[in-house]
Amino acid sequence: MPMPQINKRLSAAVLAATLALAAPFVMRQEGKRNDAYSDAVSIPTICYGHTAGVHLGQTKTDAECEVLLKGDLAQAVQAVDDYTYAPLTPYQRAALTSFVFNVGTENYRRSRLLKLLNEGQYHLAANEFLRWDHAGGKVLPGLSKRRAAERALFLGWNNRTDTEHP
Repeated sequence: MPMPQINKRLSAAVLAATLALAAPFVMRQEGKRNDAYSDAVSIPTICYGHTAGVHLGQTKTDAECEVLLKGDLAQAVQAVDDYTYAPLTPYQRAALTSFVFNVGTENYRRSRLLKLLNEGQYHLAANEFLRWDHAGGKVLPGLSKRRAAERALFLGWNNRTDTEHP
């Protein structure tokens, strides 16, 4: 099989594995509301945390929410892949996908978390998740819990020590 074909299959497999870990994680963290609402900082939001083009009064079906989630997660995975040069485990890629899904690509691109990660400082990068628990200038308990869960996912939720990396 030609090398480009192998790379395409490998990329598809990596994307599928990331989404298999990230989707249920994000769904638990976000919750789902089929009717648009204002989030903690007054951003119109619908379904599993989708914000693009949302206005209050909108309603989506469960199927529409699934489509939005898949598209939003695919964009988050792309941002992780575009800016992260350090090797990642599937758990790390899924945790970063959730993080980018929530804070946005530009915040990730400019973050100390990414800088440390790209320097190979995995443990210090993992601790950076915990600093992202503010919205609208206030600490939000829900964000604190989410960041702790993302950090735990990043570290693998398994028997590795938290200083190991790929």
